[in-house]
Amino acid sequence: MQENAVNYATMPPKDLRQLFREGCLNCQTSGMSLGYAQANMVVLPQKYAYDFLLFAQRNPKPCPILEVGDVGSPWLQSIAKDCNVASDLPKYRIYEHGKLVGEFDDVQAHWRDDLVAFLIGCSFSFESELLDSGVSVRHIEEGRNVPMYQTNIACNPAGIFSGNMVVSMRPLPPEQIVTAVNITAAMPRVHGTPVHIGNPEYIGITDIQRPDFGEMVTIHEHETPVFWACGVTPQSIVMNSKPDFCITHAPGHMLITDVKNANLKF
Repeated sequence: MQENAVNYATMPPKDLRQLFREGCLNCQTSGMSLGYAQANMVVLPQKYAYDFLLFAQRNPKPCPILEVGDVGSPWLQSIAKDCNVASDLPKYRIYEHGKLVGEFDDVQAHWRDDLVAFLIGCSFSFESELLDSGVSVRHIEEGRNVPMYQTNIACNPAGIFSGNMVVSMRPLPPEQIVTAVNITAAMPRVHGTPVHIGNPEYIGITDIQRPDFGEMVTIHEHETPVFWACGVTPQSIVMNSKPDFCITHAPGHMLITDVKNANLKF
């Protein structure tokens, strides 16, 4: 586990959000505030909001909605108290016409009155459940960001939005796979069960050692790669669909919510 994750594993979410807001911390959030749900984010101009909401409704596996913000407001009402999504994540990305124009620790200067924030469930949320059950979470063990990959799994299009799913990967020994599937099956609001187990080429991943997002982790002999739908999918969709403006979290740098993972179970 990375040093930051060890130090911040038991810190309350609101305290971590304050550190992000103050610019004191901008690292990836896996292993932080264990037991609390984390969220991906995509922020779009209002003219695209209905299309994206419909896209998420049609693709609940990669895009389970936890909250939708009010038009023009960066303040959340439900999943995190006193939370400004323009400052309270550790790192952001901005896209224009589908192209990444930069990463930022704060996007308040880029906020607009027509923007709508979508907060989407994150697979980091089920990792504490896996750890409590003795299931390996390799990227936490190695202090890295989770490896994420573009796939050939097509999402259901809606309005201007179309493209393929992104997945996160966790290598597991065979005896832990059933436990991992059962744990995540009970948490559909943070991606639920894996979308694929085994051969990465079957879902279009030609080189598992080179993730499209995040960092590679060790896959030991006799371990099997297990793939979950990933909330970075909207970033792939944005790159494919090319809306004129979009703010997202940087992959692995999530909003840490006040919602307990236990409250996201069936």
